[in-house]
Order: sequence, then C-alpha cells, then structure tokens
Amino acid sequence: MTTPTTMDALVPLVADLARELPEGERYRRLLHGLRQLIPCDAIALLRLEGERLQALAVEGLSADTLGRQFLPAEHPRLQALLNAPGPLRFDADCELPDPYDGLVEHQTGPLPVHDCAGCAVKLDGQLWGMLTVDALSVGRFDGIELSALQAFAELAAATVSVIRRMEALAVRAEQERRRAEGYREAAVAARVPRRLLGQSKPFKALLQEIELVAASELPVLIHGETGVGKELVAQALHERSARAAQPMVSVNCAALPDTLVESELFGHVRGAFTGAHGDRRGKFELAHGSTLFLDEVAELPLLVQAKLLRVLQSGELQRLGSDRPHRVDVRLVAASNRKLADEVKAGRMRADFYHRLSVFPLQVPPLRERGRDVLLLAGFCLEENRSRLGLGSLRLEADAQAALLAYGWPGNVRELEHVIARAALRALSRQPNRPRILGVAAEDLDLPIAAFEPVAAQASSTGPGTEISPVANWRDAVDEFQRRLLQTTLTSHGGRPAAAARALGLDRANLARLAKRLGVATSAGG
Repeated sequence: MTTPTTMDALVPLVADLARELPEGERYRRLLHGLRQLIPCDAIALLRLEGERLQALAVEGLSADTLGRQFLPAEHPRLQALLNAPGPLRFDADCELPDPYDGLVEHQTGPLPVHDCAGCAVKLDGQLWGMLTVDALSVGRFDGIELSALQAFAELAAATVSVIRRMEALAVRAEQERRRAEGYREAAVAARVPRRLLGQSKPFKALLQEIELVAASELPVLIHGETGVGKELVAQALHERSARAAQPMVSVNCAALPDTLVESELFGHVRGAFTGAHGDRRGKFELAHGSTLFLDEVAELPLLVQAKLLRVLQSGELQRLGSDRPHRVDVRLVAASNRKLADEVKAGRMRADFYHRLSVFPLQVPPLRERGRDVLLLAGFCLEENRSRLGLGSLRLEADAQAALLAYGWPGNVRELEHVIARAALRALSRQPNRPRILGVAAEDLDLPIAAFEPVAAQASSTGPGTEISPVANWRDAVDEFQRRLLQTTLTSHGGRPAAAARALGLDRANLARLAKRLGVATSAGG
C-alpha cells in the first residue's frame, strides 16, 4: 500500500474549507488526516483559553480529555511547545512528564517511554493553541518530516478562521432575521412604537429605578402582575445600556416544552437528540454582547436552573451533546408574575439561582395603582386603533373616561389594550356612516359591573353621603358613579367647577354638561 504524502492528506482537507460542515466534524477530519500521515496512537487539538489549554478534538485519548483544561505551567512539555518557534519533537529519554499520562485509550497507569511531538497553532500572528501527536513505542516518528506537522498546524489555523467567519455570518443572519421579524410585528401590531408611558408617582419611581440600573451590568429581576408591561421594562433597560447597539434576545420560558428548553437556551450539536441534524446556537450565544430577557423565568425546570446558574457564574456554557465550552458575554434580565421567594420555599426554584437573578429587583406597579395613567395609556391605544380603522379621530366620551378610572383592571395594560380595541369596533358598528370623529362611550367598553365594587367602596370612604346605591344595569352604574364622583370632587374644592374640572382632568364646559345631565348642581363662580 502506498504511503500517503503530505499533499495527499492536505488536498481533501483544503477542499473541506469550502464545504458546510459542523465545527466538530471539521476538527475530526483534520485530526484523522494528520493521523494518516503521521502514525501515532494519540492526537489532540488544544485551544488556548486565557492561561489554560482546552482540548477541542482528540483521537486515541479517553473521552473525558475533552472536559479537561491543562495549565502549561504545570505541564512542561506543553509549555515548551508553546514557546518553540516551530514543530518540536521530544527525545525518547526526555524526563519531562507527559500531560496525557493515563489518558491514552486502552492504557492504564503512566505511559511508557514513547515518541512525542507537537506544534503551536497561530491565528493572525497570535498564539491560538497547539497540535500534539504521541506514540507508545520508541522510534515511531523516525523518518517523519516535522514540516508535515507545521503544514497541519497552518491548516488548523485556516479551519479555525473559517469556523469563526461562519459563526459570525450565522450570528449576523440571525440578528437580521430577528430585526426583520420585529419590524414585521411592529407593522402588523401598530404603527406607533411601544414605549413606557405614565405620569403617576409609582410609575415615575419605576422610571428612576430603570435609569439607575440600566447602565450597569447587574442582573435585573422584574416583578409584576400579568399584563403590566414587564417586557417593555426589559426593553427600556436594554435601550439605556451600553449593549443597545445589538438587538435584545427574548425567550418566553413558559412557551418552551421541557424537552427543548436546554436546546433553546444553550444550543445543540448534530446528533444530540432525534431531529438534531446540525449544530445550532442557543439564545445565550445569539445574545453574546447583548441582553437576554427570560420572561416567566419561574417556569424553568430545576435542572435547567442549575445549568443557567453555571453560565451566570462562569460565562461558559456547553451545547447539548457537546463537551466543548463556549464563552458568552450576556447581560441577563428576567421577569416573573410569581413571588419567587415563595417558589423557593415551595422547592420549585433553586435558592442560589433566585439570588443570582435578583441582584437588582424591579417592581412594576399594577394599573389599578397608577391613577390617571389609565387615560394616558387609553389615548395611546385609541391612536393605534384610529390608524388601524382609518378614522380621522377617535376619542373617549366623559362617561367612558370615568368608567376607565373606576375599573380595577385585573388584566392591567394588556386588558386595557383589548378593551379599547373592542370598544372602538363597537362604537364604529353603531354608526350608519363612517364618521370623521368617533366617540367611544362607556357602554362600548362593556366592562363588568362587579369590577366597580372595590372602587365604589374606596369612594365611599372619602366622606359621608358618597355611598353608591345598588343598581340593576351598566348605564345606571356608570351614571351613579359619575354623579357621586362629581359631588365629592366639587365638595372637596369648595363647589368651584373650574377647580373640580382640573382635578378630574376635564374641560370645564364638559364638566358642566356632564353635571347637568346627571343632575348635579354647580355654582356659577370659578
């Protein structure tokens, strides 16, 4: 059989550079080609990570070698290879300990005297790692040109360069895809960009906290009821951070099947499970240099929480089915509508994971605690629906404004969006012709009367004689509430309509018309 030449071994590997291959397969083919050219019992490709060497691919060594890191200062042969200007072969009687003692397959104990050689791998002039070859018998490398090892080291550098470029292209393509999806969703959902909106004291306090923590790298845990806008808060944190140039990556943990959580977050390699036909990056790798938002983080299984904790602590992850670590630089923002301290007590969340997440907690206030912010948010929703319905103007009637202020909003801002969308359609359907200005009345909102009971109870505590009487239908309930609210406000402002109108956020003329319809007496003075 003809002994393969260096050219014979290199040609197919050079051709591989133009092919689409998984990263691990590229390294395997590289080592296999070198092993054909240089008869050896073990071969390894190691990458320099900081001060340590990490095995990326091996042949003839035990599988656990891929999980090891070698400190050159503790392994003189590896240190010598890093310092050598070119390929280096150690004498058979070299007394320096071998780093692979006990790691060669089918061998136990220290290795016997053997042939050992290696070559540093440089990428763009910088030390990247090394190739090593080992033989269990003396003289196996006699007559072997070390220039072949140098050629494979240069091919290894080219392979790494190709992998890096392909990874960069894949990440860029994924980022562009997510940007395009975001633009499409924005175009479909609304023409006006979503933003945090409000003037109430609780909301302004939230904004101050966002400004305080956004520029830091601290993990943030956003608490809040369903529908309060936790994702908008996360987006605001990202946009005010040093990572804002990259798109934020979002994951809804509640929507991930248990069987796919790890793959979605950490990625996988080909063959990791049925259907894994190729290598795939997870959300952490896609968010490298950016912000990763984990919504409904309490839904993650305990096993995944443990792996997430490791990523947060070390900045390293392993794709499903791979032993190779990947370093990531990610700022984590998480959110939940549950009380996570209670989840820890119940054993559904790891305490260490919870404390790692909640370095800086943010509490998003529910809509019922934000007072007149409901009208600002309603205005935003009305403008969205005005544009969507092709109307000249869409406004709230006075009774609708009062109804929005009176309602308890268990579904928060999300419920408000849905209520306004339905109300606009109802109001439009009542018109025989499409009007230039369309008013949304309280009856269009179709809010449940029972929802007014807690608010009515609060109103009754403002003073004597403000109790709301039992009513039989929606219209009467709204009228009764408005009547009592007007009477209470006028009384608290000395009967002055102008002052009461300012307090209620109404035009004085509108207040006068509303008072007349409801039978509430007002003084003529200011």
